[in-house]
Amino acid sequence: MSAPIVLIPARLSATRLPNKPLAEIAGEPMIVHVWRRAVEAGIGPVAVATDAPEILEAVEQAGGTAVMTRADHVSGSDRIHEAVECLDPDGRHDIVVNVQGDLPTIDPGAIAASVPPLADTGVDIATLVAVITRSEERTDPNVVKMVGSEIVPGRFRTLYFTRATAPSGEGPLYHHIGLYAYRRAALRRFVSLPPSPLERRERLEQLRALEAGMRIDAVLVEDVPLGVDTPHDLERARAVLAQRRRSE
Repeated sequence: MSAPIVLIPARLSATRLPNKPLAEIAGEPMIVHVWRRAVEAGIGPVAVATDAPEILEAVEQAGGTAVMTRADHVSGSDRIHEAVECLDPDGRHDIVVNVQGDLPTIDPGAIAASVPPLADTGVDIATLVAVITRSEERTDPNVVKMVGSEIVPGRFRTLYFTRATAPSGEGPLYHHIGLYAYRRAALRRFVSLPPSPLERRERLEQLRALEAGMRIDAVLVEDVPLGVDTPHDLERARAVLAQRRRSE
């Protein structure tokens, strides 16, 4: 403990934004920006797990590592599990960090923040949350909320994830950020489990782990990274990264 590896699942078959990982932002494909942010986190080797030769080629042209995986995976978790078993069959890496391939503006520090909770041997999976500051997001079902108990300042033991407005009453609500750091054995167990009833009902994969009795801790970070799902999101990401380059 610990030797993390960072894996970025990426596929071309997004419906709302076709060929999304290869969308150009500031002169480079989006997946390359995500790869760079993960490298800058400085926590371990980084690889992209994909089913598309075009994505593999784009990453390798940028100097990165990519691995081909099956095209029939139903989730990024399944894809990174295949990738880590291919890249590290001897099990040298005991932590697998799953960074979504559509987060080109993610703070490298947030990626790194997902790992320390796994120093506690009782924790199976770690993830990230941020305080919801926009009132409309409190009731938006597209904004997933984390319900949990704060065990030390800035760290929570999660009890539930939901698209509903929860918990009720006075106090902050927490926006769940879909980045996960898995203990290697926890990832293996997770992908072996069938989808759970609450996972199907809420359409939230992480509930499978909670229903199976796995412990997920969440770390509080300052900002929610911009996820790119639509052409409008893509334009926002281009503007954010263009501004960053001008300020460097």
